[in-house]
Amino acid sequence: MRTTGSREVYRNPWLRVREDAVERADGSTGIYSVVEKPHFALVLPFERDGFWLVEQFRHPVGRRAWEFPQGTWTAGTEGSAEELARAELAEETGLRAGALRHLGHLDLAPGLSTQGFDVWLATDLTPGPTAREATEADMRSAFVTEAALRAMVRDGRFTDGPSLAAYSLLLLDRT
Repeated sequence: MRTTGSREVYRNPWLRVREDAVERADGSTGIYSVVEKPHFALVLPFERDGFWLVEQFRHPVGRRAWEFPQGTWTAGTEGSAEELARAELAEETGLRAGALRHLGHLDLAPGLSTQGFDVWLATDLTPGPTAREATEADMRSAFVTEAALRAMVRDGRFTDGPSLAAYSLLLLDRT
């Protein structure tokens, strides 16, 4: 597939949407819409045979959702992928990681978006204050055992795709 043109159709501080005019291998043409968002970090904070999770209201699905701590830099802020992981963990849970290990990089939705994310395992955790953004004011964190997490997945109470993909990387890492 070859891109023959591109135009921005929407932008806000968090994302950009573009339409690409494309020519396929068979010569047919079409339009492909692409959502551009910055990469993010997702952290699995692990201790005592369990994980620290966060829960918050997610407007697109209209309900509260459990997930692993995750996020990206605010506009105008930047740093390394590891610095982002440490910042998100501290911001959302108050935890600081004595050890942080990279488990992998995944694409969020490659048929729709440029966004990807790095998955980190955080261990040797120490508590501290949170620094949640205004949009995270309703966020809460809780410790769950790994057995409880698995039950949450089975019962449909833990449905965040990136969190499930990250947990899969951890399970593969353990084998």
